[in-house]
Amino acid sequence: MAILIDQKPLYKTLPVGQDIVFSVSDSTIVANNYNVKFVAEVYVSNSNASLNTQNRIAVLKTTPNNAGVGIFSMQPVLESFVKADNNGTDFLNGSTYKTVTYSNTTPHPIHLIDKYATSDNSAKYFMIEFSLEYSPTIDGVVTIDTSNKVLSEIYLFYNGYLNYDDVLKQTGNDYGYPLSDLNYVMDASNSYFLSNAPTTQYARLTDYGTLPFFNFLSTGDYSFQTGSDTSTINKVHYFSIKLYTSSNTQLVGITSFVNFTNGSATTSNQYANSRLNYFGAFPANLDGWSSQWDSHKANTSYYTIQAFDDDNQIISQLYRINIITDDCKGFEGIRLTWLNPYGVWDYYTFTKKSVRSLQTNRTSYTQLGGTWNESTYKINGFSGGKKNFRVNTKELITVNTDYLVDSDAIWFEDLINSPEVYILNGFSSDANGMVNKYVEPVTVATSSYTRKTKANDKLIQYTFELEKSKNKRIQSA
Repeated sequence: MAILIDQKPLYKTLPVGQDIVFSVSDSTIVANNYNVKFVAEVYVSNSNASLNTQNRIAVLKTTPNNAGVGIFSMQPVLESFVKADNNGTDFLNGSTYKTVTYSNTTPHPIHLIDKYATSDNSAKYFMIEFSLEYSPTIDGVVTIDTSNKVLSEIYLFYNGYLNYDDVLKQTGNDYGYPLSDLNYVMDASNSYFLSNAPTTQYARLTDYGTLPFFNFLSTGDYSFQTGSDTSTINKVHYFSIKLYTSSNTQLVGITSFVNFTNGSATTSNQYANSRLNYFGAFPANLDGWSSQWDSHKANTSYYTIQAFDDDNQIISQLYRINIITDDCKGFEGIRLTWLNPYGVWDYYTFTKKSVRSLQTNRTSYTQLGGTWNESTYKINGFSGGKKNFRVNTKELITVNTDYLVDSDAIWFEDLINSPEVYILNGFSSDANGMVNKYVEPVTVATSSYTRKTKANDKLIQYTFELEKSKNKRIQSA
C-alpha cells in the first residue's frame, strides 16, 4: 500500500497565520515494520516551476500516533519565509516613484508607488514530499523508502493571519478560509481589496497609500479565480478612476491598466510576486503620473475606483476617496499606515487635535571642577558639578480621529493589534533627498481599546497614544 495524504488544506491559496496541517498514512508499512517515522521534505520558493527539485528548507519527521498516522503542522516552518513589503520592487519592470524606477540606488517605500508594484516578500509557494523511514526488524538499520513517496499540491501562502473566531469551511477532512466566498478575490462586483477598511475613505491631496489585491489566480492552480467567468486572462485588467465635484458632477475619467509597463504583469507567470499587487490609489500617488489628475484635482471633491477584467466586467466594489482639507482650527494632520491581517497596508489620516511631547531619561555624573592634568590648576566656569552623561529622549504623539461610523470602529482594531505601524508623511519636493523622509516607525502605546457604537456611545471618536520607535540623537558627554 502506498503512502496517502489523508488531510490537507482545503484551498491552495492560504494565509500563513493559520493551522496548516497535513495528515499522512500507510497502514501496511506501519503495521509490519519497526522504528517507523513519516518524513516530510518541505520546499519553498517564489517560483512554482520544478519546486520539489530545489529550495528544500526543512526535513521533518514524526512517529505514527495511536491511529497509525503522521500529522505535520507547517505554520511554524513557513511563517518565517514571508514578511511585509516595505519597499517598492525591481521585479519585472519594477515600480516607479515620480516616474523613477526602483533600484538599489533609487529606492522608494511601497506606499509611494506611482501605479503598481508586485510583492517581493508577502507571498511564496510551498510543496511537501512525504515518505517513510523504517527498519524491517527491531534492531535493523533504518532507511528511507525511496520507492514510496507522494507529493502534495503546490500552495500559495501569504503573510496574513486568521483569528481564532474566523469561520472556516470544511469538506471531508480538509478545512480552509474561503477567500472568494468572503469577497477578497476580485471576481465580481461585490469584491474587496485585501483590507477590512470601509469602501469610503478619506485623504488629503498630499496623502500617499496603496490598495492591495490578488492577481492572476485561477481555480485549478489557486482554488480561487481573479476576473469573471468570461474573462480571457484571470487578472485585474484595469482600474477605472472617476473624479467628481462637490455637486457630484463628473470631471474626468482615468483608466489605469494593470500591466508590465505600469509595474505589474501583463500575462500570468510562474512567480508568486505577481499574485499579490499594490495599486497606488491615493491622491499623492496620482500626482506621480496622471496629467488628467493634475488638471482637475483642485476641483475634485471625491473620486471613485473600481476594478474591471479584460471582458470589461466589474470585478470589485465601488470605492470612494473623499478629499479632506486641513482642519479649520489648524490642527496638524497625521497619517498612519499599519500592517493589516492580510499582510498588506491600511491607512488613516488623523485630522483632529494632535499633541507632541518629549519624554526624557537622563543619566548624570558629578564632574570635578577645574583642570587637574596641566602645569597649573585653572578654574573654568563650564566645568564641575552635575553633568548629563547620556540623555535618552522619546517623542510621544497623541492623535484623535474625526467622528466615525460603526464599521470604522471595528476596523481600528486592526491598528491597535498591528505589529508594524508608521507615520506616513505627505507629498513634497525631494530636492534635499528622501531617505528617512516619508516613513517614520512608531508603536501604539494605547493598551486598551473599547469598540464603540452609535447605539451605545452616540458619537464615535478615538484617541491613540503613539511613541516614536527611535530615540532622538544627542551628543555624548
